[in-house]
Amino acid sequence: MPRTPTLHTDRPSGPVATHEVRGGGGLALDVREWGDPQGPPVVLIHGWSQCQLCWSRQVTGPLAAELRIVTFDLRGHGGSAQPLDAGSYTDAGLWADDLAAVIEHLGLDRPVLVGWSYGGFVATDYLRAYGADGIAGLNLVGGAVLRTAAFDHIGPGLLDNAAAACDPDLSVAVPAIARFLRACTARELDAGDRDLALSWNAVVAPQVRGALLAREIDGDDVLSGLSVPVLVSHGRRDTIVLPSMAEHVLDVCPTARASWYDDAGHMPFLEDPRRFDDELRAFVGVGAPRL
Repeated sequence: MPRTPTLHTDRPSGPVATHEVRGGGGLALDVREWGDPQGPPVVLIHGWSQCQLCWSRQVTGPLAAELRIVTFDLRGHGGSAQPLDAGSYTDAGLWADDLAAVIEHLGLDRPVLVGWSYGGFVATDYLRAYGADGIAGLNLVGGAVLRTAAFDHIGPGLLDNAAAACDPDLSVAVPAIARFLRACTARELDAGDRDLALSWNAVVAPQVRGALLAREIDGDDVLSGLSVPVLVSHGRRDTIVLPSMAEHVLDVCPTARASWYDDAGHMPFLEDPRRFDDELRAFVGVGAPRL
């Protein structure tokens, strides 16, 4: 039986509800709702070794006044269950079922999916298994849609640190994650954001990081057949998922259009949150950009 959501009526800046949702294989997912429960639904999907706290600017800012925002921790991340066997992460069907379970449990009517980094893989896993009829659009944010044996379109910010970040020796893994986080933005994060990001990365087991990177994934079959609109938000200075990945999406997907962030790296939603929020609002079709 699904657990009754916990309502938070006394915390206007926090989630309006939290849920434990059973995803693929029955794995427990930590899911939170933010903003206007009657607003158009948006599901924010975080990236490799991260957690839903990365969306703090979006869920506690002006965007939440108009949208029903749903965040969740991917399997193996944050407050979701963290099995250590590789099979819990290498099966595309499990990832698809996770997102489908979140959408179904919360009764989301044609949400917009926002996939950051590895979240692009999760979104295409879902679309391959369940189709696009149940969504209104897809926003790929520094989104990864290909993971080839040669790591095409993946940059040195990840490749130079990935092996160490997956080492079970924390004295090796933690410094690698710190280097990876520094590479995620064009300018160094302030101390508060940096410490928080390092903390949520630290709760992800190195074995989980390694299992995610072991997948070879090709989302071209999904993207080439999409009829829903796709917004490709990408930093020109991204050294994690290279701008060439975004160019690839634009070449393959007939409904895709680009929004380039000239002075941002891999986290435009954090590096330029006002612009990011305005563009997401416009993409969802709510109001006009704030001046």
